[in-house]
Amino acid sequence: MSDITNTGRFSPETFEAEWIDSATGPAVGARFRGHVRRTGLLAKLGVAYWTKCTVTASEPGREFAFVVGTPERSMITWSYRFEPDGSGGTNVTESYALADNAAAHGYWKVAGKGRAKVNADGMRDTLERVKAVAEESPAPS
Repeated sequence: MSDITNTGRFSPETFEAEWIDSATGPAVGARFRGHVRRTGLLAKLGVAYWTKCTVTASEPGREFAFVVGTPERSMITWSYRFEPDGSGGTNVTESYALADNAAAHGYWKVAGKGRAKVNADGMRDTLERVKAVAEESPAPS
């Protein structure tokens, strides 16, 4: 999940991503941009755009998180947590949290119900794709 250059393999909306501002990999403060094609109702309009993001947590094997924007000025935080499942595998949890600002609250008031469903569907799709790749990869020896 922290190799954002693979985002297009997993995300139903972000089909490519690249490190920017001299970042070369996941680290707190690293910036990247993602190329997003909306799903849900906006898919019919062909909405696609680039968005800049900032890594806010990067602990290999435990957590990866980023904000859309900067920590001081964001709309949403996306997080991935990794926990051993007790049988040699890993449970992955994807979540999001809206920023506590007027823009995020206004957006959610207008689009929240539909967007919440799109986000839930997208997270399920993402995690199913991650699982499929993990299960086809050989176990480390």
